[in-house]
Amino acid sequence: MILVTGGLGFIGSHTVRALLDLGEDCVVVQRRPRSLPAMLTGGRVAVEQADVADRDALLAIGRRHDITGIVHLAGSYPWPPAPEAPVEAARQAIDGLLNIAQAAQEWGVRRLGLAGTIGVYFGAENDGPLREDAPLPPSTSAVIPTFKKIGEMLGGYLADTTGVDIVNYRISGTWGPLGHADPFFAAPALVHAAARGTAPDLSDLAGPAFAEDGLDLNYVKDTGRAIALLQLADELNHRTYNVGSGRATTNAQLAEAIRKVVPDARIDLPSGGHTPHLVLDITRLREDTGYQPEFDTDRAAADYIAWLRAGNKA
Repeated sequence: MILVTGGLGFIGSHTVRALLDLGEDCVVVQRRPRSLPAMLTGGRVAVEQADVADRDALLAIGRRHDITGIVHLAGSYPWPPAPEAPVEAARQAIDGLLNIAQAAQEWGVRRLGLAGTIGVYFGAENDGPLREDAPLPPSTSAVIPTFKKIGEMLGGYLADTTGVDIVNYRISGTWGPLGHADPFFAAPALVHAAARGTAPDLSDLAGPAFAEDGLDLNYVKDTGRAIALLQLADELNHRTYNVGSGRATTNAQLAEAIRKVVPDARIDLPSGGHTPHLVLDITRLREDTGYQPEFDTDRAAADYIAWLRAGNKA
């Protein structure tokens, strides 16, 4: 039975779905009450409400379920940033990661997966697809990449000292059903606007969006399946894996795919954009799990729009 923290969230729900499809039972851990997404109803899913920063509550779950693996997707970082109490927020984030590692050791799980981000590469030399062994900038002004780097380093230490197989997932820009507006890429806003027949609301973006802006975008169903494959692989040859599509998708390419479904979509963006695009090298993932993305941009856009038009809200 695989425990998935944040298992009723965006990427979490799709990871649980993929694990179920691969024959695994799952326990999902959520800090706040949340209804089971439709894609998980009728499946072999137990739901536990707990905060990973509460060690006793987390460890108690292992007395109620036979946990064989852990996928840690719950946010282990102070987000949104907490300027009024930064030290306490950082302490809780690190405590959550340490508690998960302790649970993995005490329960004797085979593998613990830690969710990271493509953001750890921000500022790295970028003359082609980014490999996991690329030198990373030692610091960043962004909260999430900072704590993900800390998590990777702590994970490496704990893997060496506890004997638990701890694996890092550097997840690319992910979009699709159950998702939300993202501050770093426009894909969700463009798809929602097309489905509603409105102009896109880009107010959540950290900066202006241009047609030629691009990023390694991965459809969430592919992201969830990649994580499930990493969790269940008989043997992994590395501790860190990029999880993405292995290609850049620009806003112009996405708009073209959307208009194949919604020809009159009002999603024009001004010309221009920032280069180079961040693209992940997924050779390790492909070689060690057999993973290949199933959704190209056209198929992903059509699937997401159909899901929204069916009355789903996110």
